[in-house]
Amino acid sequence: MKLSIKNMVCPRCISAVGQVLDQTGITDAKVSLGEIELSEALSENRKNKLKEELQKLGFELLDDKDTQLVERIRTLIIELVYRKDNELSGTLSAYLSSQLNRDYGFLSAVFSQTRGITIEQFYILQKIERVKELLSYGEDNLNEIADRLGYSSPSHLSRQFKATIGMTPSEFRKTHNQLRTSIDNI
Repeated sequence: MKLSIKNMVCPRCISAVGQVLDQTGITDAKVSLGEIELSEALSENRKNKLKEELQKLGFELLDDKDTQLVERIRTLIIELVYRKDNELSGTLSAYLSSQLNRDYGFLSAVFSQTRGITIEQFYILQKIERVKELLSYGEDNLNEIADRLGYSSPSHLSRQFKATIGMTPSEFRKTHNQLRTSIDNI
């Protein structure tokens, strides 16, 4: 049995959910971003207890199929941008379609209806947050960041950055930490 969890965005989230499972006495569970895989179904009482404990940490058990699909799309994009450094061999639409075994038109419609923005807009917002993070560290220059995140050029990254947050990457470097947004709030 699989349970979908909203707001899981990092390895710490996986650890936190694992601790909740331990505390609620649920064993033989495999936790990954946005998902818990159980060896057997939970009783309604245990499921409600799990739901309650997860909510205390800011997570949410998802029952609706469309919401589960949207959360899976979000998780795939976050993993792509933050953990795989945008190692996208083709298009985002092809990547999501292959990962979810669904037509991209369907995925796009469900995502837009549920989130109020397109998948592409969400992807850009995630990439811009990653750029902000990398600029804050100050270790990489704009050329390296553009290459790392799959931009065609540093100028393309700069234009998208300015269009999204209203300042250039160099202006951002001067005020970096004040303007970061938590990825689960995008």
